[in-house]
Amino acid sequence: MNIVLSILVLAAFGLMLGAFALWRRGAPVKQVLLMVLLAVIAMINVAIWTIPGAGGASPLDTIERRGGPPRRCAEHL
Repeated sequence: MNIVLSILVLAAFGLMLGAFALWRRGAPVKQVLLMVLLAVIAMINVAIWTIPGAGGASPLDTIERRGGPPRRCAEHL
């Protein structure tokens, strides 16, 4: 899960750099703002997974402590 979050942060930075480059080239403002919005959403998702809650543990810590996400048994599929 740490690798996924790292890639997501790198993608967000890439989106911000790409939006800046498009803005400098004179691309439509709508396209630039959509790239910035996607980068912000990606960073909010990373924050949700990594910032500790009221109990002191982040959702990522909880998943790692349990040994992974909940598994579904064949009966419930």
